[in-house]
Amino acid sequence: MSGAEPKRDGSGVVRRVVREYLPGSHAGRVFAFSTLLSAFGTGMFLAGSAVFFTRQAGLSAAQLGAGLSIAAAVGLVALLPLGAVADRAGARPALVGALLWRALCFVALAFVQGPIAFTLAAACQAAAQNITGPVTQALVGTLSEEGDRTRMMAVVRTVRNIGFSLGALAAAPLLLTDSTWLHRGVLLGNALAFVASAVLLARLRLAAPGRAVTVRNPLAAFGAVRDWRYLCLTALNSVLALHMTLLAVGLPLWVTRHEGAPDALVPVMIFVNTVLAVAFQVPFARRVTDPRSGARALRWTGLALAGCAALLAVPAAAPPAVAIGAVLFACVALTAGELWQAAGGWELSYAYAPEDRRNVYLSLFSLGNSAQDMAGPLLVAAVVLPLGALGWFMLAALFVVAALLASLVVPLLDRRPSPGTPTAEAAATTHTPG
Repeated sequence: MSGAEPKRDGSGVVRRVVREYLPGSHAGRVFAFSTLLSAFGTGMFLAGSAVFFTRQAGLSAAQLGAGLSIAAAVGLVALLPLGAVADRAGARPALVGALLWRALCFVALAFVQGPIAFTLAAACQAAAQNITGPVTQALVGTLSEEGDRTRMMAVVRTVRNIGFSLGALAAAPLLLTDSTWLHRGVLLGNALAFVASAVLLARLRLAAPGRAVTVRNPLAAFGAVRDWRYLCLTALNSVLALHMTLLAVGLPLWVTRHEGAPDALVPVMIFVNTVLAVAFQVPFARRVTDPRSGARALRWTGLALAGCAALLAVPAAAPPAVAIGAVLFACVALTAGELWQAAGGWELSYAYAPEDRRNVYLSLFSLGNSAQDMAGPLLVAAVVLPLGALGWFMLAALFVVAALLASLVVPLLDRRPSPGTPTAEAAATTHTPG
């Protein structure tokens, strides 16, 4: 009898881990697997796209960069109108449509020649890619029970990170040759993954029936920016989302400026960040179940990112042991801030998005991350790094202030006028999404 006890305890631990890292419902598990498929395809594309377009599609590096920049701008402009379309169609049909549209775009990208054709195909793909995130969050809200929504988003993010890694590994052998068709296979494999993901979602049975939503002209979606409380939350969250720029730009440039920190630390930091994000995103999100806990998560975000920035204030002449220790601890603090920011942002953006305009508001919230992508590298590379220790302490103060202000915005959102009331500029037609 005594020998059987550890076995039962071990199986109980396994069951708890499975419950924590897997969605509880069949629909949620199907959705997670669909996400894994689409992320696998994206990982293949990210690993091989630059090589293919410069070697096989006849693009120079400058043409590739210009085309991607134009495509990103088109994706940003189209995001809010597409959010309004998603409100009209419903989150699930909109996500299925976006996945199929992206599949067509990647088939086109596999055969493009020249900068104009590339830019057109990339712009169409960018528009569908940008709306995928907000619509995914809206669909997760319908698949999850109240209080479990943020944990489910954490599961989706964890699955997505795993899919990215597996897709990148799968693409590596195809990139070792100069065969045009093997390179095209990376993009066509990406398209196939999106089709498979869309088919799974299309067959998904939703437990909750579709709710009536207000149909409006897609261009009227830009009126969401008049909700200044939600806009403030978006702006403050985008400041806290600077952890993405710190990981991609700040830490690598910091390492190159410190003689005591070898360049080999850069891939080590990326690896540490990825492993910690996969392992701890769900535990960090588990306690975020309402706006109050979401605001608390953003406060912890500010403290963690401030700690990261303060650690990077180590002088360039610091001994190697100090420099290496500082940047590694900064990477851990940055990852903790990333995990708290993701959980708090998911909860607050969904909780305060009006039900009849949820996709539009979530699209608006995601624009904050896009703004960070554009302004963050300039802030870090042109302001923080040249100022040295002063710049890092100023950035730490910015993180703390943004986190505190975000906590003050939440009560203002609680007291705003009822968001569900149709306004004069909103068309009064109703539609039940499929």
